[in-house]
Amino acid sequence: MRKTEFEMNLSTLKPNKKARKARKRVGRGPGSGLGKTAGRGENGQKSRSGYSRKIGFEGGQMPLHRRIPKRGFTNIFKKEFLILNLSDLERFDAGTTVDEATLREVGIVRGPRSPKVKILGNGEISKKLTVHAHKFSVTARTKIEAAGGTCQESQ
Repeated sequence: MRKTEFEMNLSTLKPNKKARKARKRVGRGPGSGLGKTAGRGENGQKSRSGYSRKIGFEGGQMPLHRRIPKRGFTNIFKKEFLILNLSDLERFDAGTTVDEATLREVGIVRGPRSPKVKILGNGEISKKLTVHAHKFSVTARTKIEAAGGTCQESQ
C-alpha cells in the first residue's frame, strides 16, 4: 500500500498553527523585553514573590465592611426548622405515614443533613395522615386530628 500525504499517522500528528501559545518567559534578560523587573514594575510589595492582598483591602483606607455600621446580632442558639404547611401535606395519599423519608422521596427535604420539621396550619387537609414531625402548631394539630389523622412528635 502506497502512503499518501493525507494519510493519518500517529507519529505525524501536530496541532494547528497558532493553536498552542508559548508561555511568557519573564526575567530572561533585556533582549526579551521582560528582563530586570520581569513585568512587575518597580519597587514595592507587589513586586515581591508571595504577595497577596487581603480581601477588602483598599490601600490603607478604612475598608467598606468596617465603615458601615453594624446592627443587631445573630443568636447562635437559634433552632432552625423546615416549615411545612398543611397545604404541602395534601399531596400525600390517604393513610400515608409522612416522615423524613417520605418527604425526601417527594423532594421537599434535600441535602445530607436531616432538618427539624415544623408543621403549620395554613391550608386545609382532607385526608387521614400519620405525620411525624419535631413540632406542630396548635391549628395544624387540630386540623390533622379533625381529618382523622395522628400527630407524632419526634425529638
